This record gives sequence, structure tokens and C-alpha cells, in this order.
Amino acid sequence: MRNMSKTIVISGASSGIGFATAEYLDSLGYNVIGLSRKYPTSDYKFKYFLCDITKETQIEKFVDFLNIETESIDVLVNCAGMGVSGAIEYSTEEELRKIFDVNVFGQFLLTKNLIPLLRKSSDAKIINIGSVAGELIIPFQTFYSMTKAAMHAFSEGLRNELKPFNIQVTSVLPGDIKTDFTKNREMPKVLEDDLYKDRIKKSLARMAKDEEMGMPAISVSKVILKLIRMKRLPVAKTVGFQYKLFVFLKRIFPKSFVNWIIKKMYG
Repeated sequence: MRNMSKTIVISGASSGIGFATAEYLDSLGYNVIGLSRKYPTSDYKFKYFLCDITKETQIEKFVDFLNIETESIDVLVNCAGMGVSGAIEYSTEEELRKIFDVNVFGQFLLTKNLIPLLRKSSDAKIINIGSVAGELIIPFQTFYSMTKAAMHAFSEGLRNELKPFNIQVTSVLPGDIKTDFTKNREMPKVLEDDLYKDRIKKSLARMAKDEEMGMPAISVSKVILKLIRMKRLPVAKTVGFQYKLFVFLKRIFPKSFVNWIIKKMYG
């Protein structure tokens, strides 16, 4: 029997953590509605809606669909996101705007438009997928880290604003996860006279290796399930022991020391 008591909307459901979470929660009987700007490449059973969250007109159509499909939303999981690499000096304003459009403005637009439906639930939750990269800034991934730091701030502000309406908000901070995110990351157009090219190659190679050896996406999905079932959500939840340790060390050691370690690893 399907558990129709909770309706869960998941953005970025075409791949990675979003797809894994949609599949997992659907298998447990939740009423899952996934959305993304493209269809998943793998088979899926959950409900799906094509929607580019950077376009508010498309989000409005999604809301119309939801009003027909359900009376309320119990959980919104913001998983949509993209990555881009490169040195700041050789990056463009267009690249910065593009990643902020998806990773920040899109999440804002979707959340803003779904709050009225979340307010109708007796136990509403918003779970934003952040990143350890929003706490520990990795060189040549600065734009990505900027967007995740912004999402962490967005979550904390939203948490206090929505508390009177019984809507809880939290951030999930994964570290390296083995998904298609690695190969889908937009790579820098490294020119022969790029002063950073050797360091970029070394940094990206280290990052790709870490992600290849990272946790499976289902590990994050299981954390999301625990949060859905939790009575009171924490402000943020870091996934994985070593990443919890990194975030903890950042809080007790001088920033210069933590920055030195990151530079040694990725700089």
C-alpha cells in the first residue's frame, strides 16, 4: 500500500542525488513528484514534471499541476544544481550568472512559489541540498562554493521566517558523492597562456578522484529520509564522518590553518 500521507516534491530529479532520492522515497510508498528541465536517462516510476526552475512561468505551470494533483505539499527537497570550474581571473560574468541562476535563483523561485502549498501541510519541511564546499572553499571551484554558501544563508533565513507557519527548513551538506555531477561539471576553457592551467588540472584531477571514491547518492537519500521522519530539524546536517570532521575543524582552528590545508589538497 502506498503511503499517500506525505507528498514530496524533488527538484533536480533527473540525475544524481535528486533521482536517487526520488526513486528511494517512491519505493517506500511516498507520493513523490520529481521535476527537472529534462527527463531521467534511467527508468523511473515516480510522477514527473518537466520544468526549468530558472523560468518562473514554467514554475507557475508546475504549481497549476500541483493544485490539481494534491491539496498540499509536505516536503520540498531542493536538489537542482550545476557545477563549473576555473580560475576567477579567466572566468566570465556569464558563467557566474549561469551557475547562480540554477543553484540560487532557481531554488528561490521554486521555494517561493511552493510555500503556499507547504503552509497547508500540518508537518511541512524544506530540505535544501547544500554542500561542504559552501563551508570549505576549494580553489578553482569558487563560483560553486559561492552558490552553496548563499543557499546555506537562504536556508537559515527562511527557517526563521517560516517557523510561525510550522514549516521547518534545513540544509544537507554532502561531501564527495559518486554521481554524474563529476562528468557534467562545466570545465574551464584552458588557454595555452593560462597562468593557472597546471594547477587547475591537478586540482580537478584530485577532485574527480575524490568524487569517484565518494559515497553513493543513496547515502544522502537515507539522510533525507531521516530528516523527513524527524520531529525537529537541525539547522544543517553534514553527511559523512570525514566531512563532519572537516566542518568541525573549521570552527575550532584559525581560518588560515584550514585554508592552508585546502590549498595543499586542491591548490
